[in-house]
Amino acid sequence: MSASSLKLKLHQLFHWEYWPFGIVYLPIYLVWMYYAFRSRSFFFGTASNPTITNGGFLMESKKQIYDLIPAQHYPKTYYWNKAISVEENCRNAANKISFPMIVKPDIGMRGMAIKKLDDIESLRNYAAQMPVDFMVQEYISYPYECGIFYVRIPGTDKGKITGIVSKELLAVTGDGKSTIRELIIANPRFHFQLDAIEKIIGHEIETIPAKGENKLLVPFGNHCRGAKFIDDSAAITEQLSNTIDTLCKQIPGFYFGRMDIKYQHPDELKEGKNFCIIELNGAGSEPTHIYDPKHSIWYAWQEITRHLNYLYQISKHNRLSGFRALTTMEGIRMLLANKRHVQLLKSVS
Repeated sequence: MSASSLKLKLHQLFHWEYWPFGIVYLPIYLVWMYYAFRSRSFFFGTASNPTITNGGFLMESKKQIYDLIPAQHYPKTYYWNKAISVEENCRNAANKISFPMIVKPDIGMRGMAIKKLDDIESLRNYAAQMPVDFMVQEYISYPYECGIFYVRIPGTDKGKITGIVSKELLAVTGDGKSTIRELIIANPRFHFQLDAIEKIIGHEIETIPAKGENKLLVPFGNHCRGAKFIDDSAAITEQLSNTIDTLCKQIPGFYFGRMDIKYQHPDELKEGKNFCIIELNGAGSEPTHIYDPKHSIWYAWQEITRHLNYLYQISKHNRLSGFRALTTMEGIRMLLANKRHVQLLKSVS
């Protein structure tokens, strides 16, 4: 093992945010079992958001979710139906959305197969690789990006923000001497993404940025794609809470989840101006502010448990109102379908 590989392994070992999902969530499974026992339903959380498939736990359609959001609050979007010819889809997408554009599977998983495309040929190539229907969206160039976790108990007048994560996108700053590859390797967070970045930018990885030049390498704020997550929950104010509560109550059947938002300025976001919802995630949402490097694994477990309690309470209220959670067999079929779907997406990622 090379010295750089050893350094990377040690960094991963001592920074829990890079641990495998199954390890991080190992003690949480016990908490889940506790709430499953109380609910008499292993998949109790699927009743949390009644208008979203499976409550947004897994295998939910982005198109279905965007259709619930007021159109002025999400990017211009074209749904690429694989049953339609590539050329017709290309024409329709290009007529509605200009380049650059973001493409992502309609049913996604932890940032897999999301790409920024700059021309029609790259769109054709993506369509040729993508085995499932996908979304084509305008690229939102607002400089700030965050994730806001929102919960509301059904039947109550007011929900609340339970956490905010700000995102630093994966970018390097040139020193006038080092190649992009060398700048990536110098930062362990970026080094984990080296293979993926090389696949995206190709030979450009060997170029030398000018001193002070900033190169954005991954244009979306996904932790699995190298973004740094910063707990910004201290920015929760009454004004922001009221703005987000008003927005979320315009989304039918949405009670639990995280919105990923790009925006022009923090003050404008508080006022409900110049922002765009990039993603809305339901029952499967993580309180991603836990991934701030300053937080311990103990803090992460505490926050995940706190949000599982919200999920239980919300689902309980919805079930009492007549909405059902998945049965055990339905839930198992969902898990198996998701496993097959992830394998399909890996061919693109």
